[in-house]
Amino acid sequence: MNHPAFSQVTIVVVTYNSAHCLPMLAPLLSVCPNVMISDNGSDDHTAAKAQALWSHVTVLAHGRNLGFGAANNRALAQVKTPFALLLNPDCEMTVAQLQELLAAAELFPDAALLAPQLVNAHGQPEVNYRWPSTHWASRGPAASGPASVGFVCGAVMLLRMRICQSTRFFDETFFLYYEDDDLCLRFFQARLPMVIIPQVQVLHRSRGSVKGKSPWRSEYWRGYYHAQSKITFVAKHLGGYEAAKKRHRLVGITMLALCVRVLLPSPKHVARMAGRLMGLINYKNPYQ
Repeated sequence: MNHPAFSQVTIVVVTYNSAHCLPMLAPLLSVCPNVMISDNGSDDHTAAKAQALWSHVTVLAHGRNLGFGAANNRALAQVKTPFALLLNPDCEMTVAQLQELLAAAELFPDAALLAPQLVNAHGQPEVNYRWPSTHWASRGPAASGPASVGFVCGAVMLLRMRICQSTRFFDETFFLYYEDDDLCLRFFQARLPMVIIPQVQVLHRSRGSVKGKSPWRSEYWRGYYHAQSKITFVAKHLGGYEAAKKRHRLVGITMLALCVRVLLPSPKHVARMAGRLMGLINYKNPYQ
């Protein structure tokens, strides 16, 4: 049975070859009246399978990979509810956990964004919140209660739409990775509160949202886009000179790491390091 508060939230799930994740999303999505699947051109029929599973779900089938931030933006532009929950397909959120997060939002009416504590498959807390990396290095024990933070991981975010819309959503310059760093830093600069709710613990099967036909190729592109987005974040917020320094340093580190991976064979890590190196070599600053 639907919880009354669920009418106030739209769940947004960005998918890319994520059909294998749909069953674990079912317990929550099947009871939420407002759900959008924003599919980035999956070739495993994710969009069609999602529509077949849930007739009430709005499926945005883009036909190609727009990138994580862009796919979220397409869905957020259509949200009519007071809240939007951005939920990665590799996160298992329960009905009770969503209820708790929405209840926390009522306690913090000025919060632009609220997030749960993410835990891995072994139940161990992930470091999914901190201060902005451009300002301070986070230190000290984990939060024991609701706390204002400067960054939360984009895997699960509850956005209060009336506040967030003033800052815009994701910068589509970031194809994959660091779009959440950029979004949170802009919230922080605009003095929009972000609150972590550590008692709400959501299972995150990290890097489990994509299952393509070629896992090594997927690892290559993970490394490629992670490297490019890392330098783009520095270029946008610290300037071209700092970005160039960061790029040159990472090229050296990555070449060394690639040699180690070749000598101690791990195809997955070799593919990721090769992708990172090519991402750094091919990088062009979009802000110049």
